[in-house]
Amino acid sequence: MSSLSLPDTLPGPRRPSPSSVPSLRWGVLGTGWIASRFVASLQASTSQQVAAVGSRTQASAEAFAAAAGIERAHGSADALVGDPDVDVVYIATPHHLHRSGALLAVDAGKHVLVEKPIGVNAVEAQEISAAALAAGVFCMEAMWTLFLPRLDVVRQVLGAGLLGDVRTVLADHGEHFDPPHRILDPAVAGGSLLDLGTYVTTLATWALGPATRVQASGEMTATGVNGQAAMLLTHAGDATSVLHSTLLTRTPTSGTIAGTEATLTLPGPFFMPGDVVVTSADGSRCVTWTDPEPIGHGALFHSALEVARCIGEGRLESPLHPATSVQANLRVLDEVTRQLGITCSPTA
Repeated sequence: MSSLSLPDTLPGPRRPSPSSVPSLRWGVLGTGWIASRFVASLQASTSQQVAAVGSRTQASAEAFAAAAGIERAHGSADALVGDPDVDVVYIATPHHLHRSGALLAVDAGKHVLVEKPIGVNAVEAQEISAAALAAGVFCMEAMWTLFLPRLDVVRQVLGAGLLGDVRTVLADHGEHFDPPHRILDPAVAGGSLLDLGTYVTTLATWALGPATRVQASGEMTATGVNGQAAMLLTHAGDATSVLHSTLLTRTPTSGTIAGTEATLTLPGPFFMPGDVVVTSADGSRCVTWTDPEPIGHGALFHSALEVARCIGEGRLESPLHPATSVQANLRVLDEVTRQLGITCSPTA
């Protein structure tokens, strides 16, 4: 029988409202799928200003700007980061270009939000963060899940000790992709790990701390990228996380954080808005927080609000997702990559 009593309701989220943070002028580097959704989310739900977009060609930038109602379009990354009316640059390029884009923005004295993963390995992540710190500009990985109201409910449940001694994390993320999707292209650091696996390893290292041991198995695709990976992580005190990512099949994409007193479940997709369910260890009680936000990428704006909040407070990184945590996660993926014999393409 559980010695802890679950409350009648779970705590509400404490995320900042759009009106409580400074309105920044954003420059978006990249004109792909995630860039369009990020811009749409900011425009629909915040007072943040999308001032400019940059791409490798002027035509691509102008087409994106026209579709999104953005005033200025730049035909190069240099022109975007040099725009005096841009306060912060959102890096929305393919993975292998994150490092170069982020360093370019930092070198221009711009704050930067880098789409996840911030780099293709822990070395790149450290290089970007160190450069931002030296330049005195804010830098954050856009792991949007951690800034959702849903995850702040989880944060408070863990902080209150409602789960008891947390021993286990279970998480999977599987989606099916067909050619010619970039995730199948090794030349742009494709594969399941950096796109999908980073969500499950982030959840595990966020809840249990850095991994002390990593065991992995998996398979490759015909195109030469990782198709799926099963990962068994050991954390401090021998706590364990069992994780899986795949681009071959659609899986439940659920997440579980289990302790000695209760179990917290994030019905799939765990990385998007959704409910939080806490069930006592003996199964006698269950409490649910229901997310008012719809499932989907319309919630990407929460990461931008975190950037604006931190910059307004004079911070150079987010306490919710600091550089040390980002690097701990990427070290796990580096070790998985090593064990699976995956060779990453050179960075740009």
